[in-house]
Amino acid sequence: MSLLLANNRTFGNTRLDQFLSYLASENTGKKFSKIALSLIVPLMALVIFLGLWSVGAKNVQTSLGVLPGPAQVWEQSVVLYQEHIAEQEKESKFYERQEKRNAKKLEKNPDAKVKIRNYTGPATFFDQILTSLYTVGIGFLIGSIIAIPIGIMLGMNSVLYKAFNPIIQIFKPVSPLAWLPIVTMVVSALYVSDDPMFSKSFLTSAITVTLCSLWPTIINTTVGVSGVSKDLMNVSRVLRLNWVTKTIKIVLPSSLPMIFTGLRLSLGIGWMVLIAAEMLAQNPGLGKFVWDEFQNGSSNSLARIMVAVVAIGLIGFMLDRIMLMLQKWLSWDKHAVLR
Repeated sequence: MSLLLANNRTFGNTRLDQFLSYLASENTGKKFSKIALSLIVPLMALVIFLGLWSVGAKNVQTSLGVLPGPAQVWEQSVVLYQEHIAEQEKESKFYERQEKRNAKKLEKNPDAKVKIRNYTGPATFFDQILTSLYTVGIGFLIGSIIAIPIGIMLGMNSVLYKAFNPIIQIFKPVSPLAWLPIVTMVVSALYVSDDPMFSKSFLTSAITVTLCSLWPTIINTTVGVSGVSKDLMNVSRVLRLNWVTKTIKIVLPSSLPMIFTGLRLSLGIGWMVLIAAEMLAQNPGLGKFVWDEFQNGSSNSLARIMVAVVAIGLIGFMLDRIMLMLQKWLSWDKHAVLR
């Protein structure tokens, strides 16, 4: 028995020594520092920010009451979720009643014409998030389809670049609030239909996003293409590659990082522009939600607007991360670091 206890004690001491050696090793220190920098430090900063927000909000008095702190914003986010669930239940019951009513009608008369009506309840906060994502996605996609080819042509032809650069520099800083009235009038004049596929408010918001998100992609694509190694371009001439093959095989892979930089900037600008466009065009998205709550003026309006602000920020951050992951997946440099 004593021998067994001695062996256990020796084994325990050995494991303890190994654990202490592991903690003292240089690699462990580096790993801990990396974890601290990537996780602990941001969490501490977030806690400090929430604390300052909570203390500072109590000292700001508005016409609708005290500025909401993190607790009030969280409370309203829960309320918005509950409203979403309740509205989904109402929609489900509506279709159930309609289906039963039509079934009874057909049972009495198989040739009877039944009416299928869509649920017309109010859009919830989460429905409006999806609407905003869809709108910015369409606007950003159209803008990218236009901007990337233009950037490639400008980057490969210095004469075209000199011709179009003044136009780009003039229209690049134009505010979405300046584009919106023009887009609204053009859409109202040209998009005339008794049974429209898209609402005019959606088209107005999407086109405004497109116009404002073009320029970063055009500029960065042009810079990326014009910066392709001269040696690679000389190789394409030696191989007598045609314009399309040279663009696909040499130009695009080499300029991909700059193109994605432009796409990330364009998506960020498009997301910011969308909120203002939805406010004025009354497209049923997050911008309209913020405007409606501002007009509502209830005691909970400020907290609900803050929920929307946080949601807008988080969604913008996630969209940027998605673009970074897409860049890493498509890029030839698989060791690219996400930042």
